[in-house]
Amino acid sequence: MSSSTRRRRIVRTAVGLAAVLVLSVAGAGAWFYHRLDSNITTFDAGGVATERPPAPVPVTPGASVPVNVLVLGSDTRDDGNADLGGGEEGVGHSDTAILLHVYADHKHAVGVSIPRDALVTIPSCKLPSGKWTEPRTNQMFNSAFTIGEFPQGNPACTQNTVEALTGLRIDHTIVVDFKGVAAMTEAISGVDVCVPNDVNSHNIKLRKGLQKLSGQPAVDYLRARYGFGDNSDIGRMKRQQAFLSSMISKIQGLGFSLPTLLPLADAATRSLTVDEGLGTAMKLVDFTQSLQGIKLADITFVTTPWRFSGERVALVHPDVDTLWKLLREDRTLDGRSTGKTDPGGASPSPAASSPAAPGASPTTLSPEQAAVPITLVNGVGTPGLAGKGAATVRAQGFQNVTLDATSGSRLRTEIAYDPAFKTAADQLALLFPQARSVEEPGAGGIIVTLGRDYHPAAATGLDAAAPAGPAAGPTTGPTAGPTTAAPSGVPTGIAENARGADTDPCKDLTFG
Repeated sequence: MSSSTRRRRIVRTAVGLAAVLVLSVAGAGAWFYHRLDSNITTFDAGGVATERPPAPVPVTPGASVPVNVLVLGSDTRDDGNADLGGGEEGVGHSDTAILLHVYADHKHAVGVSIPRDALVTIPSCKLPSGKWTEPRTNQMFNSAFTIGEFPQGNPACTQNTVEALTGLRIDHTIVVDFKGVAAMTEAISGVDVCVPNDVNSHNIKLRKGLQKLSGQPAVDYLRARYGFGDNSDIGRMKRQQAFLSSMISKIQGLGFSLPTLLPLADAATRSLTVDEGLGTAMKLVDFTQSLQGIKLADITFVTTPWRFSGERVALVHPDVDTLWKLLREDRTLDGRSTGKTDPGGASPSPAASSPAAPGASPTTLSPEQAAVPITLVNGVGTPGLAGKGAATVRAQGFQNVTLDATSGSRLRTEIAYDPAFKTAADQLALLFPQARSVEEPGAGGIIVTLGRDYHPAAATGLDAAAPAGPAAGPTTGPTAGPTTAAPSGVPTGIAENARGADTDPCKDLTFG
């Protein structure tokens, strides 16, 4: 293959991974791959939960499947980042988190921004000592990255949190720091962004209007929260989405000039911490080449449906549940299927993936009952047991469900509940009629520990109790784009928080 042919195969878009995608310039030579390999930092896969959502299943053997990539922006001040971000050195938070869902047709993608202040349940996470934490309810999402105070953060814990929150299996996790943003934007001679108003706050100064930013000013634009709208993180996420869209557009517009793209690849890998599945230049190339068919117009950003809860952010149900359900079923935000994946096998919705316990029947829950924090504990050690139990619970309408992979030899299933949640615990008892219920003041929620008496395969399904939202519907085989319409529309909470990647960079940049 000629070098010009190889250059034509370079990835055309990255949806927030723009700098990574240029690694597909395979003609650069083995020496450059060796250099990139030495740049890349990986995190320990031992911190990834053993109880995870199922992997997607292709419609036919060898067919493509959806890919979920978690992109985190670390605000650590260590390793020279204090020069760009100010403040003191120390373990950073993941103040930027985008879950990229690449559809099975590999021609469409959605980037979901998760608010850093969103209150979620953080599942068990591994500490430096090798021990695992207890699940924690009502925690700020970005605090998962700090669990254990690892010098480079805890991306595995954040990945565990996102998998528990969404029911989606994360294939890859990538972390970028301030230095990475500065270096990558300088490597492509800046990114066009729009500043809605003059900003002079917290040592960040930006002028109003459309302009090209790189290096420190680009970092400032992404970091700045005060001086825009109501100074919230929600507005900042909108600007980050617009920035990423412009960066993708800029890289696409560069053409295939190796003198331009190779410095970008070098800058990208020097700033990345990735999972072991992307831990070499060749692995990154293979991954990025699989995304080359995505166009800017076929990328959508969306912020999880949300509302303020005091100084924090609450995720809005059932809209956020419908969002996760659409992605689990590989449907676009308007409820259409790409026709490439078996909805019954690819990260299935909880209602379709697990049977309920004998004697259970669909029940309409109040919003308060549906939001009760519930932890499913594998008290036996059988692989996937807690996941099956969680799917049963979600199918009944409960929405705040977390998995705990703790193993053991428990014989009888137990439902331990805080007295404040007794009504919800009574509903759970219908799903696990063999369980004993135990009142546990101060539990902060409900903990269901599955024992050897729990046999999910022997029960009947509860599809009728699935959360409202577009249903799976039949597929018609591979197509070039979305084809199969779902029967119901997109909730307002999703539509109001969506932004096309090709949207005017000056449009809708602030909240409040």
